[in-house]
Order: sequence, then C-alpha cells, then structure tokens
Amino acid sequence: MAGLYIHIPFCRTRCIYCDFYSTVGEELQGRYVDALLREWAMRRDELRGERVETVYIGGGTPSQLPPVLLHRLFDGLCREIDFAACTEVTFEANPDDMTAGYAAELATLPINRISMGVQSFSDDDLRFLRRRHTATQAIEAVARCREAGFSRINIDLIYGLPGQTPHSWQENLNRALSLDLPHISAYNLIYEEGTALDLLRRKGVVQECDEVLSERLFDMLVDTLIAAGYEQYEISNFALPGEYARHNTSYWTDVPYLGLGASAHSYDRVARRRNVASLHDYITRIENGVPTYETEQLDADTRYNDRVITELRTMWGLDLDAIAADFGEARRQYCLRMARRHIASGTLMRTANRLYITRRGLFVSDGIMTDLLYVEE
Repeated sequence: MAGLYIHIPFCRTRCIYCDFYSTVGEELQGRYVDALLREWAMRRDELRGERVETVYIGGGTPSQLPPVLLHRLFDGLCREIDFAACTEVTFEANPDDMTAGYAAELATLPINRISMGVQSFSDDDLRFLRRRHTATQAIEAVARCREAGFSRINIDLIYGLPGQTPHSWQENLNRALSLDLPHISAYNLIYEEGTALDLLRRKGVVQECDEVLSERLFDMLVDTLIAAGYEQYEISNFALPGEYARHNTSYWTDVPYLGLGASAHSYDRVARRRNVASLHDYITRIENGVPTYETEQLDADTRYNDRVITELRTMWGLDLDAIAADFGEARRQYCLRMARRHIASGTLMRTANRLYITRRGLFVSDGIMTDLLYVEE
C-alpha cells in the first residue's frame, strides 16, 4: 500500500502562525492542476507498483479550488487510481468555504473525509489568528458537511494562544464535543521562525504561553477527550474507535507516499524528496518536463532515527523487534540503553517487544525521542 499527498498552495489570506508554503495567484489555478496531473504521470512509478490506498489533499487551502478544477483533478487521477479501493480520501477545507453548494459538489467526488481548520471557537482568537471564518461559520460548516453526506469529519484546534486561560480552553473543548465528531486534532501553538506571529513575539506585542500553562492545557485536552470516549492514538490526534486518520497514520508507520505539488514531500523508505517551494518554478519545470525535486538518500542511521521519532508518537509504540530486524541487534540494545532512564522515571514503558511513551511523558515527548536518536560517537 502507499499514500498520495497533493498540495494545493492557494490561500486567500495567510494566518499569522502558518509556515506552510502558500501563495495567491488564482489565475494560475488551472495550470497548476494540469501540472499536478503531469507530475503524477511522470512520477507514479516511484511507488514501485504499490497500490494507492489513501489520498490527502492539503494546503494551503484546497477549498480555494473551484469545483470545475477539482473535477478535472479527480478525472485525471481516476485513470490510474482505483478510488473505490481507497480506504480514505481526505480534503482540507476552510469553514467559510463550505457553503451548502460547495459541500454538495465535494460529495460528488471520491472524497470521503473532510478536515477543517477551525482552530478555535472564540471569535477573538480567530481574529487574532487572522482566520477568515467565525465560530458560528465553523459550526455551520460541520452541519453542511453532514447534510452533504460526509460522516468522517475532523477539526483542528490550537491551544496555548496568547491570553488563553484554562476556562476558555475548556469552553473550546466543550464546543468541539457538542459537535459529536469522529476525529479531533489539537496542536500547541508554535512560533515558527519567519511567520507574522514570530515577528509579533520578537517585537513584544504578544507573549508566548508559558510551559506550565501549556502543559495544563494539554492535560485538559487529554482528560476531556478520553473521558468522552476518544483514543489518543497520536500525541496530537484523537479519534473515536476505528476513526483514525489512515493517511496520517501511514506517515508514522513507515508507509511510502508520493507528494505532488509545490513544496510537497515524498518518501519511499530509501529516500526523501522535496519539491521546489515556488508556484511559478513548479509549474514551469513540470511543463518543460524537468524534475521538480531534490533527493536525500537515507542511510541506516537516518532511517532508525526517523523510526524512533514517528513510531513513538503513536499509541502503538516503537517496535523493538523491527528495530533489530531492520537495523541490527546492536541498535536495539542501543535504543534500550538510551531509554533506561526514561523507563525508570516513568515517562517510557516497555513491554516484551515495544516501547511506549506514557501519559506522564507525553508533554515532554520531544526530549524523550531526542535521547533515543543515534548520534555517531
């Protein structure tokens, strides 16, 4: 099996925290969709015959594409991909784009899962983040997705916002639960270098949420969603039983995937590839039949480190037998040696053949995973 990621870089406005590649330029949307289909034809053999099982259309803002271009994209892909055999086809959307008509158009395509960046149910938060929608529009968008026939719906939330309190965060969580969603993702606000948010912090206009409060908000997130019947199957992702995001899970379980579009990434277990992060350069190269990506060949040490960082994020943990099979017994022993102090402190747990990050270790998981990485002496 394999995954297919398609990056749609168009945004009407840019959120202050976002560091993903995005751009304006609606006049280029048609050429861009054609370039995506050409790139698919040029690169599909990189999947080495693996069947595409999951598709994720992300951005940017995919819901900025008009239905006529979405139909063109899927009509082209359908010639090579059996969408009836795909377990998941996810489409990212902004709540304010999800009119009844647009949702109905999406329902005519092979899309079976919608993911919306709600971020907050506070209008003050949304204005600060420069989101285009309101809390009411987000709630209405969920209803419109359901009316169009979509049952698999995810929303993204952000915590650790400047001025956010435990009370306001609990109100966000309660509002999310009232929507009876199968999947909720929640992320701690990160001040990525070069973003408008980072500039505001450096100017002293906003103050970053302190670590003690961030940890409390994270604990509230976990307690509230688990009590409501969700499983925390990855550090930032919560799902009702059986409702895991299958495409995203493939990133954490060493499944190969091909990324199409400007700035998209690909992985085939032996190399990573990254497309040029320029809309104009991407389209021009594709139209001229020129490769759009740079390649990084992965040695055994890098692959081991990637495995630690991805598998330990999940509730399934790090498979120690697979570490030994793929990288040698010495590497498993190294991993266990580096894990020893975390096991003793209760932030890691070991069963016969797996390591898991415990509830106590979740908020400091980055440090735990860093300690298990292989660094050549």
